[in-house]
Amino acid sequence: MAENYSESKFDDYGIYVIDQNKEFLFPNVEIKIEKISPNVFSYNRKDSENNLVEKMIPTKEEQLILEFTPIRPVNYPARRTNYVYLDFETPVFLSEGSAAKIFVRCPIEIGVFLIHDERKDSLDWFTCDPFNSRFGLYGNPESGTLCKYAKSDIVESYDDSIPFFNAVMEVNLKNNLDKGYLVSKIIFPISDNSVYYDHSKAIIDSLDVVLRKKVILEIIDVASKPIITDWKIAPTFEHITSIKRMDMGLE
Repeated sequence: MAENYSESKFDDYGIYVIDQNKEFLFPNVEIKIEKISPNVFSYNRKDSENNLVEKMIPTKEEQLILEFTPIRPVNYPARRTNYVYLDFETPVFLSEGSAAKIFVRCPIEIGVFLIHDERKDSLDWFTCDPFNSRFGLYGNPESGTLCKYAKSDIVESYDDSIPFFNAVMEVNLKNNLDKGYLVSKIIFPISDNSVYYDHSKAIIDSLDVVLRKKVILEIIDVASKPIITDWKIAPTFEHITSIKRMDMGLE
C-alpha cells in the first residue's frame, strides 16, 4: 500500500542542478543520470516491472537542470481523456439547502522537465502507482464519458496527500434542491485544474459542486476554482485543449 512507504528515502519534488552522475528514487521508480561527456548526459528510468526508458540529453552548459513535479493524471496507462472520475470511499449526504466543504484525494503522475534558456520542456513522465491507474466509464457504453478512474478517500486537510501517489483537493458541495441527496462520485475535466507542490506533497485547484435543477432535470454542476497558495505551481506536461464542462445527472 502507498501509506507504507517511508517518505524519507525518496527524493522531493523540485529543481535539481546536476553536474555529475546522480540517482533519483521514487516509489517503484529509479532514475539514473550519467554525465558521459562535458555537454551530454544520459537519462535512464526503470520501474518495478523492469520497463526501461533511455534518453540522451545534449546541453549547452556543462550541467543539467531538471524539475520533478506532480502533474495531472492523464497519461497512464494511455492518453485517452482529460476527465477524472473520483469514486468516494465514503459517500456524503447533503440535506436540502445544505453546504459542506470536504477534502478528497486525487491521483497524480510525476513529470520531469528539462530547464534551459528560461524554458521548461517536457522530458519524461511516470506513475508510482501503475496497478491502480485505470479507466472508468461514466454513463452508458454507447455515449458515456471515458474517465481516469480512482477510489477517493475523504481526508481532513491538504496535509493528507500520500506523497508521489496523490494530491488533495478541496471540494465545496452545495445542495440547491428541495430534498436530500447522497453524493458518491464526481466527474470533472482536470485540465482546468493546476497542480502545486511542496517537498513531497501535492495539492490541486478546488472544485465547486452544486446540486440544482436544470429545466426538469436534477443535475450536479462541477466547476474548477483556483486556489491561493504559496506552494509552487507545477509546469504543464500535456498539451491543453478546451474541454466542455459536463453536467452529471443525479442517480
